[in-house]
Amino acid sequence: MKKLIILALGLFAAGAANAQAPIRLGVKAGLNLPNIIKDDGNNDFKTKVNPGFNAGVTLDINLIKGLAFTPELLYSTKGYKAETTFGDFTQTTSFIDIPILASINLGGSGLNLVVGPQVSFLLSTKNKFETGIGTAEQEIIEDKSDRFKKSLVGGLIGFRYDINNKIDIHGRYALDFQKNNEDGSNETPEFKNQVFSLGFGVKF
Repeated sequence: MKKLIILALGLFAAGAANAQAPIRLGVKAGLNLPNIIKDDGNNDFKTKVNPGFNAGVTLDINLIKGLAFTPELLYSTKGYKAETTFGDFTQTTSFIDIPILASINLGGSGLNLVVGPQVSFLLSTKNKFETGIGTAEQEIIEDKSDRFKKSLVGGLIGFRYDINNKIDIHGRYALDFQKNNEDGSNETPEFKNQVFSLGFGVKF
């Protein structure tokens, strides 16, 4: 997985180095509201949002008037919560997300549509189980485990509103197109990550 992350970072940097259009570097951060979409296999349980966050860097490369190429490199937490007969379960996953986005300005205003594919690299998984008796926690470092897929391809769509030429606010929805694993079980159900997020960005 480390090689994949290094490759993705290289592609991100190469895009900036080779671009002929004006480039602006930015930073962004926001609130994640992740949950899962259950797939085939053992899925007889209900889930709810496990709030998290995202933070990272962005590039804004103007292509033509009203259209920009805006790749991002983000640290992002995802996961879900579930209520079971025996107690409350919480799974928190940490990812490196690389959205490769197009930003389309709408009507010459500060409002922009953002859309494009996303590649996500799993770093770690933390499981927490709480009962009336006590709490049990487990952390899975993904370089040492084959329990989940290490990389996932998905898509993203959302809106960005540029308050001025430096500050923006945005909302978006991201969905993995691939399952977290191939065979679900009580301990490791099959699912796809989905995340609603709200945040702000600053360009330099």
